[in-house]
Amino acid sequence: MTKRFTAALALFALCLLAPAPADASAQRPRARKQPAAKAQPAKHDHAETGSYSCPMHPEVVSSKPGAKCPKCGMNLTAAEKGAPASNEAAPASAKPGTSAVAEAPQIPDVPVLDQNGRRLNFYTDLVKGKTVAVNFIFTTCTTICPPLAATFRRVQQDLGERVGRDVHLISVSVDPVTDTPERLQSFASKFKAGPGWTFVTGGKPEITTLLKSLGSMTADKNDHTAMMLVGNDAAGSWTRTYGLAPASSILKVINEAATKSATGKSNAAEVSLPLPSAAGPSAAPATTADASAKYFPNHVLITQDNKPVRFYDDLLKGKVVLINFMFTTCTGICPPMTANLAKVQSYLGDRVGRDVHIISISVDPTVDTPEKMKQFSAGFKPGPGWYFVTGKKENVDWVLYKLGGYVDDKMKHSGVLIIGNEATGEWLKTAALRNPAQIAQAVNDLLKKKEN
Repeated sequence: MTKRFTAALALFALCLLAPAPADASAQRPRARKQPAAKAQPAKHDHAETGSYSCPMHPEVVSSKPGAKCPKCGMNLTAAEKGAPASNEAAPASAKPGTSAVAEAPQIPDVPVLDQNGRRLNFYTDLVKGKTVAVNFIFTTCTTICPPLAATFRRVQQDLGERVGRDVHLISVSVDPVTDTPERLQSFASKFKAGPGWTFVTGGKPEITTLLKSLGSMTADKNDHTAMMLVGNDAAGSWTRTYGLAPASSILKVINEAATKSATGKSNAAEVSLPLPSAAGPSAAPATTADASAKYFPNHVLITQDNKPVRFYDDLLKGKVVLINFMFTTCTGICPPMTANLAKVQSYLGDRVGRDVHIISISVDPTVDTPEKMKQFSAGFKPGPGWYFVTGKKENVDWVLYKLGGYVDDKMKHSGVLIIGNEATGEWLKTAALRNPAQIAQAVNDLLKKKEN
């Protein structure tokens, strides 16, 4: 395959991220058909008594946005209108790419302890022959762990009596030194964990071995993944999916796993963008640069420093880039996702701003002025090369549309991180809350290919 053919295919693959229009008249984003102010939901949809609650302490509720839990200090989060505030995790996209087939892990049969202090062998007692969903938490966490557990709580409710019979939920502590069975039991009780939902701790060497085998070992517990494993051990079928996705999306993955009868084959915690199965090199642009310039919009956007930039010329061209989607008034996935990218920035060091650009694009440009983007970004200490961009709605919508990040409802924006090497035409997607060291490694791999 020629280099230009590869580049053309890789760029064409990005089209698959964007929602396909129903007809030719739908080529422009639908939001332009009516004034932006009318297209947005009322800002105070959740301002009802008890519509904000703490993911860690569901009994703590408030009608005031921005309130904090007096018990743990977490921000109270808004439930969707008409739904119990504490039952659902932060909104996240269920678009393709938040789940990926995973190679069947070699799960060790290490001795562990559950939340009741009962001794178990992890594989034999919890996984062998079963359909399981496994996430990773620690009890002193005040960021993603409570929402992860809250999502499992909703999954437990939706599965009903199938939990413990057809499906087993497993929450593995990434901090076994602190997380004694007693602490796990206290944590589990906050989310009303019933039979069939097992919280796991144990000796540090055994848990380290277990976490490594499950692809979730980190040097710093705060860097642990928000991805979860769903597997049918009897069928040898395993999937990694986003642990902060809506419970309904996770339930769908679990149900699909439960009906599997064949072994999954691909290993894809990080997946290449899907390429079309057939194409002709005659359709390829002359060079990678020509292909990129033809595909990516070059609309003017505005950075958090109120500086106008052209999307392709100033942000993408010649760079390895990381692109995510966010909005400043988000109280769900956006703050932890941005904090995760801040860790990626620290791992990449001075290559950010030189060889690498991080681009955080607002999905709510009508509200997100450069001043608000500046205020939001300040807490994450972005250095040169990390751009929080907004701008005219029509310009931002076009960029989002081409990247597959355009949504009618900002609350449903994607939690996917796009990583690309514009110079070589290679593009990947992964979860924005994936282990930051693994994200940085993926970026370094693309940088080496660029250098070569």
